[in-house]
Amino acid sequence: MGFIAMSRHICFLVYADFVLLDLSGPLEAFSHANRARPSAYHFTIASMEGGSVRTSAGVEVATAALHTIEHLDTLIIVGAPAVPAGGWVKLMATAVRHLSTRARRTASVCTGAFVLAESGLLDGRVATTHWNYAPQLQARYPSLRVDGDRIWTEDGHVWTSAGMSAGIDMALAMIEQDVSSDAARFVARMLVVYYRRPGGQRQFSSLLDFDPSSDRMSAVLSYIRTHLREELSVQRLAEVAHMSARQFSRVFAATIGVTPSKAIERLRVEAARPLIEAGNQSFEEIARGQGFGNADHMLRSFQRVIGRTPQELRRAIRQAREEGRAAGAGHMT
Repeated sequence: MGFIAMSRHICFLVYADFVLLDLSGPLEAFSHANRARPSAYHFTIASMEGGSVRTSAGVEVATAALHTIEHLDTLIIVGAPAVPAGGWVKLMATAVRHLSTRARRTASVCTGAFVLAESGLLDGRVATTHWNYAPQLQARYPSLRVDGDRIWTEDGHVWTSAGMSAGIDMALAMIEQDVSSDAARFVARMLVVYYRRPGGQRQFSSLLDFDPSSDRMSAVLSYIRTHLREELSVQRLAEVAHMSARQFSRVFAATIGVTPSKAIERLRVEAARPLIEAGNQSFEEIARGQGFGNADHMLRSFQRVIGRTPQELRRAIRQAREEGRAAGAGHMT
């Protein structure tokens, strides 16, 4: 085919009603990387049987049969608007497990993680998917550890990402690993996306936007949001829910998906983050204002929730702004 030896073969595995952006986003990222390093990647879009595959948007995409794929570097299973279901999932999972033995890494975007989990490749690993499906993934596959907050994860040779644009974030991280940070930064600028949202960054307002079926838990979440600066004990929240402390802890975790203490911590981190990125207040001021008590406690919470310290976030924002100003000046010359 004329590809140089260093060219890495990326295979995207699709199926009926897959989300086009889960394919096109990462594909465009890898394609743009070829402008930074010619022939860094080449691509195949595959399905189990090959032929035309319909997307959730109704667009038809031509594919190769999966059994024809050879010399594979990276296999990426794309996602769909709903959890993959049906007998074909087990068949695809078996094929994925077999093909992964010939790939340097295997990955998924959004609900593609369900196929990856069915293959057994996620057993004992940390994985993510779209926040809306994370509880279902964890319940169906208890042998893996689902972190529904993360944008993407890398655990050994297996990668997973959340939905939609998170596939681009994962691709950027792969490009940085395969080619260079300069190449990944170039791709981010060309796609007009941030370089780079770390894997540990939370998915967009997943807890804030969660709408529990329980009115009591909705009331508790509202109470937490409006009292972040205060001491929020389980007993206090149980009183808001009109439950015993023991019953409240059990119902809250079952309904929200995390313990009350983790929910409070995440909400505080989410409230503090824009203040940190704005850079107008000291870390101590922000920590006291959002209920952390002090900057050290806030630092540890940020490390647990998003995998980055407040200092790293502030530096990253400053760097992004400087790069944006530099890029703008470059366009004007």
